Amino acid sequence: MEKAVQKNEEYTITIDGMGYEGEGVGRINGFTIFIPGAIVNEKVRIKIVKINKNFAFGKIIEIIEESKDRLKAKCNIYKRCGGCQLQHISYNLQLNFKKTRVIDCLKKIGKFNVEEDSGIDVLDTIGMKNPWRYRNKVQLPVGSGKEGINIGFYAKRSHEIIDMDSCCIQDRTADEVIKIIRNWMSEYNIEPYDEKSGKGIVRHIMVRRAFSTDEVMVVIITAVSRLPFKSEIIELITKNICGVKSIVQNINSKKTNTVLGGKCITLWGEESIHDYIGKFKFRISPLSFFQVNPVQTEILYNKVLEYAELTGNEIVFDAYCGTGTISLFLSQRAKKVYGVEIVEQAIENARLNAAENGIDNAEFIVGKSEVVIPGLIDDGIEADVVVVDPPRKGCERVLLDAIARMKPKRIVYVSCNPSTLARDLKILEELGYSTKEVQPVDMFCQTAHVECVVALNA
Repeated sequence: MEKAVQKNEEYTITIDGMGYEGEGVGRINGFTIFIPGAIVNEKVRIKIVKINKNFAFGKIIEIIEESKDRLKAKCNIYKRCGGCQLQHISYNLQLNFKKTRVIDCLKKIGKFNVEEDSGIDVLDTIGMKNPWRYRNKVQLPVGSGKEGINIGFYAKRSHEIIDMDSCCIQDRTADEVIKIIRNWMSEYNIEPYDEKSGKGIVRHIMVRRAFSTDEVMVVIITAVSRLPFKSEIIELITKNICGVKSIVQNINSKKTNTVLGGKCITLWGEESIHDYIGKFKFRISPLSFFQVNPVQTEILYNKVLEYAELTGNEIVFDAYCGTGTISLFLSQRAKKVYGVEIVEQAIENARLNAAENGIDNAEFIVGKSEVVIPGLIDDGIEADVVVVDPPRKGCERVLLDAIARMKPKRIVYVSCNPSTLARDLKILEELGYSTKEVQPVDMFCQTAHVECVVALNA
C-alpha cells in the first residue's frame, strides 16, 4: 500500500487541532500529521521528518496563513529548550487548549458525555493575571558544553542541556543563583557531572524561593560526598542573594534520572524554609514536595475545599498527601483528616506543619495509600470524604476499589494528568460514583501541562 506521505517531502496543510503537547495537528489524505509550533487554523508548508504506522511528524518550512493567536516567544532559546511548549500561543488560546485537552481525554479514554445536558460539566480553565515568573522552584541539570559549563533545561526529547542565563517562567532569584554557581565552578575548576561516564561533581542546581516570606533555599546536588571550595560558594551566595536562609548539599551518587538523592547536608543556615498558602504556614525541606505555583495553588486548594462540602462532622482521607498542604486546608472544616504519603520525610514535614499551625485534628501516616487506606478501613475507620492527589500515573486500582467499598459520600480527585484522570474516573463510575464537575487550573503556564480538580458523588 502506498503511504499517504513520504519522508523529506514537502506538503501544504491546514491545522485543525492540537496534540497533547501543544503541537499543531493536520491531515493529509486522512493521515494525521503532528507539527510542533503550528497553531489551529493556520495554513503551513511542512517537511515530513518522521513517519510512524498511524501518524507522522512534520517541520514548518513556511507559515502561509498565520493565526491571530500567534505570538513572538519571550525566550530567545524557546525553540530549543524543552521547558515550555506554548510561548508562541496567546494566553487565552493556551487556556482553551487545556480545557479542550481535558474534554478530549474524558471522551476518548473515559467514554464520557461532556458538555451535553446529561454529561459532565468541564469548566473554563482558571488562568493567571500574569502567567510569567510564577515558579517558586527550579531544578536544572549541569553539564559540559562547547563553551564551558551548561546549566539549563534539557532540549525536547533529549538529555542535551540548553545553556541559559534567564528563564521567564522561574523566579528571578534563580537566575541570579545560577549565574553565581556557574562563575564559581569556572573559577575553581569544579567539574560538572557527566551522565555517560558517571564522573564529575555537580549534577543539578535547585533553587526555591518562598513567595510569601521571601526566604531562599539553594541546593547543590553532587555525585560525590566531597564538595570542594564550600566556603567560597557559601560566601558568594550569602553576600549576593537577598533572603537566603538555607544552603544545602544533596548527594546523589547513583546512575539515575532521579534528580535528588536521599542524603542532605546543610552547609549554611537552616535545613528548611517557610512559605504560606492562604493562612497556613508550611515548612519546606530539600526533599519536600510543594506546589511550584503558589498563586494558583491557593485557588486549587480552595476548589478542593469547595468540592469536599465539609460541615465540620466529616472524617476525611487525604491520599498522596505530601507535606500535608491539602490536609491542612481540609482540617479547618473537617472533624478529622488522615493524610497518607509514602515519603517519610514528607510525613515528618506534614506533622511539623500541623503543629506549627496549631492543627490537632490531622493525623499523618507513612506508607502506600493503596495499602494504608484499606488497613484503616479494616480497623473500622471509614471516611465520609476522600481526596486523592496521585502522581502522573494515577491511582492504583486496589485503592479505588477500597474507596468504593467504603462508600464515602464524596470523592475529590486532584490530577496533573488528564489521561490517567479519565481512566480512573471511568473506574469510579463503574464502582458507583458519578462525576459532577471538572475544574481545570493553569498551574504551569506556557507549558502543555494542566491540573484538574474533580467532584464525584456517591
